[in-house]
Amino acid sequence: MIEGSKDIEKEVLKKITSSPRERKELEHVIRQLKKEVTKEIEKSKLKLSIELVGSTAKETYLKDSVDIDLFVLFPTIVPRKQLQETGLSIGRSILENQEECFAEHPYIRGTYKVFKAEIVPCYRIESASQKLSAVDRTPLHTKYVKEHLLESQKKEVRLLKQFLRGVGCYGAEAEVEGFSGYLCEILILKYSTFQNLIINAQKWRYGKKLFLDQKKSPRFDTPLVFIDPVDSQRNVSSALSEEKFNLFVKACKEYIKKSRITFFFPYEIKPWPINKIKKEIEKKEFIWVKIEKPPIIPENLYPQVRKAIRSIIDLCERYDFTILDSRFHINDTSVYILLLPRKRTISKTMLHMGPPVKLKKNAEEFIQRWKDNPRTTRKPFEKDKRLYVEIKREYTDIKNLLEEQVKNQSLGKHIDKIVQKDFTILERDDFLKDNLRAFWTEYLDKKMPWQR
Repeated sequence: MIEGSKDIEKEVLKKITSSPRERKELEHVIRQLKKEVTKEIEKSKLKLSIELVGSTAKETYLKDSVDIDLFVLFPTIVPRKQLQETGLSIGRSILENQEECFAEHPYIRGTYKVFKAEIVPCYRIESASQKLSAVDRTPLHTKYVKEHLLESQKKEVRLLKQFLRGVGCYGAEAEVEGFSGYLCEILILKYSTFQNLIINAQKWRYGKKLFLDQKKSPRFDTPLVFIDPVDSQRNVSSALSEEKFNLFVKACKEYIKKSRITFFFPYEIKPWPINKIKKEIEKKEFIWVKIEKPPIIPENLYPQVRKAIRSIIDLCERYDFTILDSRFHINDTSVYILLLPRKRTISKTMLHMGPPVKLKKNAEEFIQRWKDNPRTTRKPFEKDKRLYVEIKREYTDIKNLLEEQVKNQSLGKHIDKIVQKDFTILERDDFLKDNLRAFWTEYLDKKMPWQR
């Protein structure tokens, strides 16, 4: 037992577990939704079935985060186009506040009564080897967990989910790059209890491999590898980033040292005043690239923003601007990319290294190329048996480089279209704005969520 944790975890479970009355209300709504979906299925005249999947089916959901995931199962002989059209038609006819989403094929997300709900079409399969898309595996995941997870372990899954949420690691979506709900469930199947997992996870290193049934599987180069018990070719933790893996391991170590409820329910960030932020950043030469936010779903937006950052850093370093740190911030209208260069301006000239003198043909070509070049400030010369030339830099100020070259980089399909039209390089006064105070506070404060 982790010292001091028993009472904390007991209190957490009270907050995150639905009461019998709330569970009864949810079950009633699920029955109603199933009836409505069944009526729509009858209209289609196809041999379809419905199955409740996800955390509500497995009873591992958190009280304040209830999603009803209802899958409509189609025979594998039904064409993909018909599956999509029928699935979307059923979802559109029932759910409110609906939104069309995509996971290899489209489905409808919305609300039913007071709950979030998804109606997702998939193919009915008996094993993962029969899958026609990744979605088809989900009912198999639900079945596996329901068959193997003990009643007493459901609360352990809830504790793990809330712990991950508290430290900022819960969710496999692109915005978070953390632990999925299914990964939480099989981690408890692996380690039996939340505490046993925490004690073991504090020792994890990059590349840690886990499995429930040891079967032949591919090699995966990810921070954590957990082989899917229903599909030995899949790594359940493939979405987990190295940053979130390291954050979880650190949180486990800290929880064992001193457990506290803020690991589960951290305090909200209290934004610093602008003057305090200004004082903290005035000695550093931050620069921002501001881009209009593309009208795309987060699952597509976040990977593109990360790609854009990598491309912009590569651009800077090609022109000898070393980037010490980078971050991004997204609000309702804009994407902000923060860069911290070692120096904002660099020398006007640079030494460009050529070939060894003994490689006569290469050396002659180097001399011919640079001796009368307009960028040359000192003609080719020999040093330590190698040729060098001093040349003018193309860019000496990172702002000029970004203004002229960002639009020529591959930043992501939708971001590329936007930067061709417009983007802004922000100066210090431009990014000391009220709507960025929370971002700056979190960035500069350096405290872990549980330390605030």
